Amino acid sequence: MNRIIKTDLLAYMRGHKLAVVATTNGKGAPEAALVGIAATDKHELIFDTVSSSRKHANLVLHPRVAATFSGPGEQTLQYEGLAFPISTSGSFDAAYREAYYAAWPDGRERLNWEGLVYWGITPVWARYSDFDRGPLVTEFHWDDDQA
Repeated sequence: MNRIIKTDLLAYMRGHKLAVVATTNGKGAPEAALVGIAATDKHELIFDTVSSSRKHANLVLHPRVAATFSGPGEQTLQYEGLAFPISTSGSFDAAYREAYYAAWPDGRERLNWEGLVYWGITPVWARYSDFDRGPLVTEFHWDDDQA
């Protein structure tokens, strides 16, 4: 295979429980953190954090975000998108929370944490690379009218 398609990309994303999420702080400096993630059928990423974290404060100010997945071997995914808050209760965002709980069943237990918040990321651009087989490099684009 010399190319992957979006369904392959989703399988790769769902094969990972962790990704590095990069945000921008109020002074324009980058900040990155390893987070537990889940992926929806639309390639959106979901994660939780606490409202006292740098990541949360950064996303409130600057919703443009990047994430990186790594491995196995020399496979990587660079992912960019727009962050959006997800409610911790109610039916409106329930599908997002359920997608997260499918990957992280203990996520429901964290609802008791003070200041727990959920964030989603809508994809704009991604680049999958596999240098073990290649180089195999495939770029993906989503509607980026909001970027």
